[in-house]
Amino acid sequence: MTVHFIGAGPGAADLITLRGRDLIAACPVCLYAGSLVPPALLTHCPPGARIVNTAPLSLDQIIADIAAAHEAGHDVARLHSGDLSIWSAMGEQLRRLRALQIPVNVVPGVPSFAAAAAALEVELTLPGLAQSVVLTRTPGRASSMPETERLAAFAATGATLAIHLSIHALETVRAELIPHYGADCPAAIVFRASWPDQRVIRGTLGSLEAGDIDRTALILVGRALAAEGFDDSRLYAADYDRRYRPVGDEPRFPE
Repeated sequence: MTVHFIGAGPGAADLITLRGRDLIAACPVCLYAGSLVPPALLTHCPPGARIVNTAPLSLDQIIADIAAAHEAGHDVARLHSGDLSIWSAMGEQLRRLRALQIPVNVVPGVPSFAAAAAALEVELTLPGLAQSVVLTRTPGRASSMPETERLAAFAATGATLAIHLSIHALETVRAELIPHYGADCPAAIVFRASWPDQRVIRGTLGSLEAGDIDRTALILVGRALAAEGFDDSRLYAADYDRRYRPVGDEPRFPE
């Protein structure tokens, strides 16, 4: 018996890996975070599967449910939104399950920042403008932020910022970032990226307004969001000598 932690993607039912979909279809028990995982993903569950919405459950209750499935010899599909590597609360579950010697498996998913970038139709890393993307958030009731992980510290790098779980603190975000990026820096809000009711708001740090959006949205900030005058990558330049396209009389990687 194995607990399969599966990244269920940002929202659209078809933005899940084939591996994740097939494991859902093979597990007689499915635990899903109902506040963020769309019901359409549950159509992949096999007939007669036991499906549990963990949104109203405590950690102890979730682990007890999984332990009961383990005792019965049932594989479990544990669905979390986006990708499991960030803000999924998977770590505390893994710690408990390993202490109980219950086998686990982790399947990555499409992260929300990638879905948001797709909605904006942008590349977050452009030559000469930004070659790093910082995934971060502001402090919240569930998790505080280490003192060294302040927005201003990240902003000092000039990287593209993908700020999660912070739409309620937009004014704080603006106040911390404008001194570094400037009020004219491109910015965007993507609400429920890839869901049928997805909304995109584009603007600048100085003008961006969330309106009635108060949750389930991502704030993106950086010059790469609305750039036109950036340099072409050297990767496809005709004179760029590379392993798969040798150039010149003495290429670095001869055929």
